[in-house]
Amino acid sequence: MLPVVDTRGNVVAFGSRVLDKSEPKYMNSSETPVYSKRRVLYGLNLAKKTKRPNMILCEGNLDIVTLHQAGFDNAVASMGTALTVEQTRLLARFTKELVLCYDNDNAGKIATERALQILDQSEFSVKVLQLPRRLVDGESVKQDADDFIKFQGPDAFERLLSGSENGVEYRMAVIASKYNLSSDTQKVAYSRDVSTLLSTLENPVEREVYANRAA
Repeated sequence: MLPVVDTRGNVVAFGSRVLDKSEPKYMNSSETPVYSKRRVLYGLNLAKKTKRPNMILCEGNLDIVTLHQAGFDNAVASMGTALTVEQTRLLARFTKELVLCYDNDNAGKIATERALQILDQSEFSVKVLQLPRRLVDGESVKQDADDFIKFQGPDAFERLLSGSENGVEYRMAVIASKYNLSSDTQKVAYSRDVSTLLSTLENPVEREVYANRAA
């Protein structure tokens, strides 16, 4: 059982997770007059005191428990839901730098893109930390921050954190991963897609820098 505490120190809800393989795996408090998922970030009551320059945004509350135990006291979670405008307003009271660290599966990539869309043109400086997949019995499997800390350790996570890409770099990498850039036809398709992305950048200096990188 994990209490959900608001920024004033009040317990407003609970989250729970099974320790075996029974279902449902997770069970959380229903919304009430004092608890709205859209307006709460798990762990922010502790992370607001961090001395680190940014906050790490994850998906699940267990990620936050593990990260805080490993010394990353700037981690918060959106309780399994997509980032909301209300949560960004809450974060803006305590930081201007965010690092998105969602799971490295398709759902996590979708959540990352949605968060980037919400944070576009915002006051935040945004980076994306991409967790590598893990080999288990020769098979590549997803891992979240909780898994990565347990199997790779805090120092490895710190290195990933230091090498986080900004939002534009992340989106360019996602587009590039869809194409075989040794093929001229694929290069043309990549150029079309990445040009569409870069055309949305309002700053002409940014457009030129990233256009050169794409080229």
